[in-house]
Amino acid sequence: MDVDPAVINAEDLVSMEDEGAQDETGRPNFAPLSAVGMSDGNIEQRKVPVPPHRMTPLKKDWERIFTPVVEHMKLQIRMNIHTRHVELRTFEGTVEPSALQKAADFVKAYMLGFDVDDAIALLRLDDLYLDSFEITDVKPLAGDHLARAIGRVAGKGGKTKFTIENVTKTRIVLADTKIHILGAYQNIRMARNSIADLILGSPPGKVYGKLHTVANRMGERF
Repeated sequence: MDVDPAVINAEDLVSMEDEGAQDETGRPNFAPLSAVGMSDGNIEQRKVPVPPHRMTPLKKDWERIFTPVVEHMKLQIRMNIHTRHVELRTFEGTVEPSALQKAADFVKAYMLGFDVDDAIALLRLDDLYLDSFEITDVKPLAGDHLARAIGRVAGKGGKTKFTIENVTKTRIVLADTKIHILGAYQNIRMARNSIADLILGSPPGKVYGKLHTVANRMGERF
């Protein structure tokens, strides 16, 4: 590292010392950066809005929500009653750079209606995602036609929704005309295609058969 001695400063000196530190194989040995260190020492923050209908469940499940966020993700969390937001932020003890985004996705999934046990998988696994769309995005429906489409997706007693969840290994929340899916990318695509077929009018039996065929094909591939 060529540095003009006349303009060297303390930061350059630390950088030179770090570059000189090597392990037994001769490779540079750098100390790991914390999440705060990677953001130049700035505290990062996220706010997740709380819908009115999720306020009561949030009070009941609050301990189950803040415990993994604080103990495992090493973040600070609080409920702001005035703005009705759950606020998350990093601090000096935050180690994982992606901890804040994972925690925000976890809280958002809970606000969308997923159970804590399902949403917490977003903290533990890296390949899980949330996908949301509306029934009218697939086909413009209204009135009784829209109600029947919702009924086809849910099925009698939720049977159709549970079958799609089990075959695709996803979790699905039906919230009026909105549908939220939690799972891996390929599994979300399978579930979304099945739901779209039901919205367009395909009978559940045909959708089940198509689902099992695709699932078996994916199982053989992997």
